[in-house]
Amino acid sequence: MTRKLNFSSGPAALPEPVLRRTQAALWDLDGTGIGILEHSHRGKAFRAVMDRTTALIREVGGIGDDFAILFITAGATHHFSMVPQNFLGETDTVDICHTGVWSAKAIAEARRFGNVHIACSSAPTFDTTPAIEAYSASPRYVHYTSNETIYGTQWPTPPASPPAPLVCDASSDIFSRPLPLADHGLIYAGAQKNLGPSGISLVIARKSFVATRRPGLPPLADYMTYVTEGSLHNTPNTFGIYMIGEVMAWIREQGGLAVLGERNARKAALLYDFLDHSKRWRAHAKPGSRSNMNITFRGDSPALEAALIARAEERGMSGLPGHRDVGGLRASIYNAFPEDGVHQLIQLLDEVEG
Repeated sequence: MTRKLNFSSGPAALPEPVLRRTQAALWDLDGTGIGILEHSHRGKAFRAVMDRTTALIREVGGIGDDFAILFITAGATHHFSMVPQNFLGETDTVDICHTGVWSAKAIAEARRFGNVHIACSSAPTFDTTPAIEAYSASPRYVHYTSNETIYGTQWPTPPASPPAPLVCDASSDIFSRPLPLADHGLIYAGAQKNLGPSGISLVIARKSFVATRRPGLPPLADYMTYVTEGSLHNTPNTFGIYMIGEVMAWIREQGGLAVLGERNARKAALLYDFLDHSKRWRAHAKPGSRSNMNITFRGDSPALEAALIARAEERGMSGLPGHRDVGGLRASIYNAFPEDGVHQLIQLLDEVEG
């Protein structure tokens, strides 16, 4: 079977060498005669997988021992409530940068536990990453979403001069470029875009920040449980951890995050350049705030957009319709998406434009 070009925003395209290695590991992990789906999380074989994956994450991300690497069996949405549950009391305030649907969900969950101050907002159009308007007097932490998958905006750099530790939802751009760690207390990401399969999230947590969490939380709601027990308080998503490790090894083989960052910027620039010069297509996000992962765009009519989607399916291009909340079109071109696929999309856009 010929594989399609997968423009899905997540679960998304994975590197083909990783998929090939995973096929073999489903049958036999590292010569053990037992597949990865069958190994006990307490056994030596999986312990080797866990150690290898953690070491690769540290190497690829340049992450020191002052941070813990945690694997939590949940998507990023779980952390919208888990973060304030750990770090926000009734009299505390969190500063949140509001840049779209996902930050709105983080705001709603934080309000269950404490006070929310909107430090900046790009509502209602959500076509930029806004400058900080004002931090609150003494926030507990500052939350931002590094890449808004739905609207196609991305912070070029983290919010400046935060008065408290940064907490970042990096689900859709983690390990797509060099990882910013300075000023961060915690970074969390669902795996299903640039890391691996759905159903698992990676957390990079500064140990000193985790130590300030509220006491008395249920074990699986407490980040410290995952720190002290090495993400093995209960049975983790063993398959997800294995695949994250394989993706990390692939990133290292590609030359690391700097190389991937340059490649991703080049892929995105090709498509944005076409859209900016098109008579019938236009990008949603403004220059300076544009995502290299999710290019959102519109045609000049619903008929034009429908024609593109139909022709794309005929050409083996899947996943181009925009999010159900906003419509339009979206090309998600994560790490594993080939540059040639961007050229094919541009050719099709040009043909449909006529």
